Amino acid sequence: MTDSLSTSTTEPVSEPLVLDEPATRRRSLADNQPTTTWSRLKENLYYLRGRGALEITIVYAVIVLAFVVYSLSDRAAFPFLSSSNLAGVVTQSIPVLALLAIGAGILMISGEFDLSMGASIGFAGVVFIRVVNNHAWPIAFVLAVGSAMLIALINGYIVVLTRIPSFIATLGMSFFWTGASIYINGTTPAVINSPGEFMTNVFTGNFGFFRAQLLWMIGIGIIAWFFLHRHRRGNHIYAVGGNAAAARAVSIKPNSVRLMAFGIFGMMTGLAAVLTVVRTDGMQPGTTSDLTLYAIAAAVVGGCSLAGGRGTVVGMIIGAALIRTVENGLILAKAPGFYIQLFVGLTIVVAATINKLMEGRTS
Repeated sequence: MTDSLSTSTTEPVSEPLVLDEPATRRRSLADNQPTTTWSRLKENLYYLRGRGALEITIVYAVIVLAFVVYSLSDRAAFPFLSSSNLAGVVTQSIPVLALLAIGAGILMISGEFDLSMGASIGFAGVVFIRVVNNHAWPIAFVLAVGSAMLIALINGYIVVLTRIPSFIATLGMSFFWTGASIYINGTTPAVINSPGEFMTNVFTGNFGFFRAQLLWMIGIGIIAWFFLHRHRRGNHIYAVGGNAAAARAVSIKPNSVRLMAFGIFGMMTGLAAVLTVVRTDGMQPGTTSDLTLYAIAAAVVGGCSLAGGRGTVVGMIIGAALIRTVENGLILAKAPGFYIQLFVGLTIVVAATINKLMEGRTS
C-alpha cells in the first residue's frame, strides 16, 4: 500500500493543455487607422457627411470645362465666356437659387419638405414692395424676411402638431399663401415706385466683374456652413433627420429642431424674395411656383437625401450652380424651352437614384 501511494505521489503531474498562439492575430481598430496622407484623405472623404457634394462638384467642373472649350472654339455661336453672360448667370441667377437650395436643403436634412416656397416668395415680395413704397427699405427688408419666416413657422407648426406629412400640408398651404398674396396685392404686378440707389447697390449692385448677389451668397453660405457643420444645433438637425427616435433618446427635441429648420427655410426664402424684387423692380403673385421645384432639385443634386439626415451646404450651392449653368447653356445653344424642364426632371430622378445608392453603400 505504501509503495503504491509513494508511486502515485511521485508521478509527474501533466501540464495543462495550452493552445499554440496563432501566427497572425486580428488587427485592432488602432491598427486600421490610416498612416499616410493619401490614406487619411481617402478615409476622410469616405466618411464625409454628405459625400454627394464631392461627386457633383466633379460633374460640374466637367460641364463647365466643356462649355469653356465650346465657347472658345465658337464664341459667336456659344458666348458662354462673354462678360455679360457670366455676370448674369454666375452673379445673379445662381446666388438666388443657391440661397433657396440652402433653405430647402437644411429642411430636407431634418426630414421635412416645404412646397410653399414659391408662394412664400411671392407673398414676401409683395410685402417688401408695399412697405418700401411708403417707408424706409430696412423696415421693408425686415418685414419681408419676417413674413417669410412666419409663413414657414406656421407651416411647421401645422406639420408637428397635426403630424400630417409635410409634403401634403405645405402643398395645401402653398395655394393658401398664393391666394393671400393676390388678395393683398390684386392680380396686377406689384412694382417699386422709386428704388433708391443705395438700396439697389446693397442688394443688386454692379461691382464690375460681379454683382452684389454673389456677396450675399458667399456670406450666407459661410454662416450656414459653420452652423450646419460646426455647431451643435446643426448636429441636432442631422440627428433628427437621420433617426428621430434615437435623437429623442439623447435628449434632443425633434419638434423644436424641425421648427428651427422651418424658420431657417423661411429666412432664406425671404432673403431670396428681396434679392429678386430689387433686381426686377416688381413681383407678380403666382408666378414663382417653379422656384420650389428648382430649389429642391438643387438640394437633391447637391447630395441631400430625400429621406433626411444627409447633405452639405457646399453641395447645395454646387447643385444650384449646375442647374443654372446647364440652363444657361441650353439657352445659349438655342434649345427649345421644354428642354430645360426635361433636364430638371431628369436631374432630380438621376440625383435621387445616385443618393439612394450612396446611402446603401455607406450603411
